[in-house]
Amino acid sequence: MEKVVFGFFVLMSATLNFGFFIGDMGNPQLHNVYELYAAVVVNLIATVLKFGDRTQIGAVHLATSLVAVIQLVLAAGVHIWVTQASEAGLTVAHTSSVVSLSGGALLANMVSLILLVIETASYRRR
Repeated sequence: MEKVVFGFFVLMSATLNFGFFIGDMGNPQLHNVYELYAAVVVNLIATVLKFGDRTQIGAVHLATSLVAVIQLVLAAGVHIWVTQASEAGLTVAHTSSVVSLSGGALLANMVSLILLVIETASYRRR
């Protein structure tokens, strides 16, 4: 059951991130901010779940998850700053920055998914 929960959160974090990332970078209406915030939360949960694994592949899982969390938190921080504190508001340049940061997190999530598939495929029942 532990592997199912772990796999669920790894896959959910990637799909939420992909859902936010996809679309024209200059059009803020195509990037749902709630999906970004959900991706941050689910990535944080996936990161916490990766702390217990003491294997080499577990360390790489944790590293990819930390990269994704950092980039998503930065993306959310930029979004909050430009919508709440900046006089310019959400411009095309700001939207591109937020989407680009989430794209880096998406790459880290994809690496984590590939590792999960490799780990699952190499698992042998005893």
